[in-house]
Amino acid sequence: MMKPTVVSLLTIVFLLVSETPFCVCIRCNPADKQVLLKIKEAFNNAYEFASWNPDTDCCYWYIVKCDRKTNRIINLNVITANLSGPIPDAVADLPYLQSLTFHKITNLTGTIPLSLTRLTNLKMLTISWTNLSGPIPSYLSLLKNLTFLDLSFNNFTGSIPPSLSGLRNLDGLRLDRNKLTGTIPDSFGDLPASLQYLYLSHNHLSGNIPRAWANLNFTSIELQRNAIQGDVSALFGKNKSIQIVDLSRNMLQFDLSNVEFPDSLRTLDLNHNRIIGSLPASLAEVDSLTFLNVSYNRLCGRIPTGGVLQEMDYSSYFHNKCLCGAPLPDCK
Repeated sequence: MMKPTVVSLLTIVFLLVSETPFCVCIRCNPADKQVLLKIKEAFNNAYEFASWNPDTDCCYWYIVKCDRKTNRIINLNVITANLSGPIPDAVADLPYLQSLTFHKITNLTGTIPLSLTRLTNLKMLTISWTNLSGPIPSYLSLLKNLTFLDLSFNNFTGSIPPSLSGLRNLDGLRLDRNKLTGTIPDSFGDLPASLQYLYLSHNHLSGNIPRAWANLNFTSIELQRNAIQGDVSALFGKNKSIQIVDLSRNMLQFDLSNVEFPDSLRTLDLNHNRIIGSLPASLAEVDSLTFLNVSYNRLCGRIPTGGVLQEMDYSSYFHNKCLCGAPLPDCK
């Protein structure tokens, strides 16, 4: 038999519970839900959207994320999906969206829709490994809050829009692995100081790099497999903090002898160019350097000793005009 005090406590708990209305809190904003269902319909109700059930809370649907305070959709990240067709205009009806990704969707076609410029809160836009084509639209510069823009591994053609330099909050820009032509815009000399990562490799770009890049301080820059010409020594300097540089397989022609390299440099790939001069002794003092390739150039002289350069494989240096010394054969 229960004690009276225990019975009394159970009675109080029962009364409190029975008087508290049962609540199922729905976080999802109704307008956002309707937009998501339109996107699902535009993609023919593909399997990737199986969790997008109109009878459930859209904040718990797959590939979307709601903000904890506003309960509005802030992320839509569609990755490795069996979808086909263009990017639906309905995507632009998610006004709180901060991150939008379409990645590894080979049957995603068409162009980048103008409607996306309505996403004024967008910070990260990734459209990569798709079959989108046509020119990269200049109106992407209207997305003023972008910190990261990735349009790599697509079929974009034409020139790089000069207006992209107007994205003043960019940390990273990827336009690599497309079919872009023309020169790097002069306006890219005025890229924001915040830009750390610039990837323009595997295109058909030509001409010189902007002279004003001497005033920028990239962390990583990749321009390989283009037809870029001239002098790129302005990218370097003792006071820079650049770590990764890949300029291989271009048509660069400059004297490497007096270039100063920063202590931060980890990767330097200059192979298959027309670079002349010798390897500067200061390069041997860059202790952080773990990868170097200057093969297939027109370099001469002895490889500097007493540092990291002898730790590299001979293939880092071969097929130059008259470069010699370990790990290559000794100088005559």
